[in-house]
Amino acid sequence: MKRLLFSILLLVAASPLAAQLYHPGEQLFYRVSYKAKMFPNTEVGSVEICTYEEQTDGVTRYRVEGIGRTLPTYRWFYNLEDIYRVWIDPESLRPVRFESDLREGDYTFQSYYTYLWPDSTVRTRWRSRQKPFQEKEMTLTTESMDAISLFFTLRSAEAEDFRVGEPGTLQMILQDTIKHIHYRYLGRENKKIRNIGRFRTLKFECQLGTTEGYSFTDGTIFTIWVSDDRNKIPLYIESPVKIGSIQAYISGYKGLKYPLESLIR
Repeated sequence: MKRLLFSILLLVAASPLAAQLYHPGEQLFYRVSYKAKMFPNTEVGSVEICTYEEQTDGVTRYRVEGIGRTLPTYRWFYNLEDIYRVWIDPESLRPVRFESDLREGDYTFQSYYTYLWPDSTVRTRWRSRQKPFQEKEMTLTTESMDAISLFFTLRSAEAEDFRVGEPGTLQMILQDTIKHIHYRYLGRENKKIRNIGRFRTLKFECQLGTTEGYSFTDGTIFTIWVSDDRNKIPLYIESPVKIGSIQAYISGYKGLKYPLESLIR
């Protein structure tokens, strides 16, 4: 279940937009559960996604940090702690720098991206298991982003931007390549979220191919429900994996920019 938690929560798709919703002080909390024929629907992990404002050498940036962990009960079986960070220019709302530090059992992985938007390029460095770093420079388009930046791209969309059944594509930077994520908007739907209530949502079906090491196989389809309000919070994600299926749902939130008007209760 390598990179399981963040693959599900961060590899989401929407129409390519120039701006994302970044709001310092916002915190989103998720629970992740696993279900298979021989296992009940069991919570195995948690994810937090938080947005901060920070200054370095007199320059203000937004910093978004995502942390995924297995719950203490299951760490004896599979100990996972994945940390992702991205720094955003508050004027252009484009990513400036991205880094990840993944620790999953005896597997480790690090990656660093530097965006050079005036040159339309991105420089990437990555390594696994303390091997020497590999490096590559790739051409950027306005739709090419890391997984966290794509997460926030989805949240800036309006329901009126989508037509039911109409396909679309986004591009995600992954170390030495740019992968395509395909999606279809399925329409509005009321969705019950465990321990919180019923929401009005926007429903998407997404399809992706990934590099070796992800839990998803090429062509995997997963479904995501997003709150139908100005916050556009991913509320529930459901996807098959190699064995069984994964569900991730929001368990708490703080510091939202807008009222959560989609909550019906």
